[in-house]
Amino acid sequence: MNQSRKRQHNTSLTSTSRFISLILRHEPEVIGIALDEHGWADVEALIAGVNRTRPLTIAMLEEIVRTDAKQRYSFNEDKTLIRANQGHSIPVDVELKEVVPPDILYHGTGKKFSAAIDVQGLTPKSRLYVHLSADTDTAKAVGSRHGSPVIYEVKALEMAKNGYRFFFSVNGIWLTKKVPPEYLRKL
Repeated sequence: MNQSRKRQHNTSLTSTSRFISLILRHEPEVIGIALDEHGWADVEALIAGVNRTRPLTIAMLEEIVRTDAKQRYSFNEDKTLIRANQGHSIPVDVELKEVVPPDILYHGTGKKFSAAIDVQGLTPKSRLYVHLSADTDTAKAVGSRHGSPVIYEVKALEMAKNGYRFFFSVNGIWLTKKVPPEYLRKL
C-alpha cells in the first residue's frame, strides 16, 4: 500500500473508530442497536448498523480494536460481542474491578475549567466516572485536548481510606465517582 493510500486508510479507520466510540459509549440508538447491561453490543449488529453510513468489515473492526492507542474497546472471547472499556454516559456496568489506588493519581484538564474545579472538585459531568491517570504525561496529553493543560494531583489513597471507591479499567484508566477539592493539588 503506498503512503497516500495508507494515510487515507488510517484516516478512515480513525473516523470509524470515533463513530464506534459514540455508539458504544453514548448513543447506540444512532445505528439502531442496544447494549446489554454490561455495555456489550452484538458485533454483527454493530457492523450492519455502521455500514448504513460508512464501510466496516470484521477485519476493519479487529484492526480498530487492535491498533487503538487508547485501547478503548474489548471483544469477548469469541469476538461475537464488543464494548467500550470505559467513558460511558449511558448507565452500563462494564464490570470494573474495584482496587486500592496508588497514593497519587493525576487528572489533566484545560485551564478554562480550573477555576470551577478548584471550587467543586472533579465531577464526571456527562460520564459515569471521573477519569484519572497514573502519570503526569498522560494527564498533560488529556489536558492538552482542552486547550492550555492544567494538571491536578489527586490524593487517591487518602480518598480510598476515607471511603471513596476506585476502579481500574482494562485499558489502564483509573475511575472514581468524584474528587472533592480537598483531595486536589494543582501542579
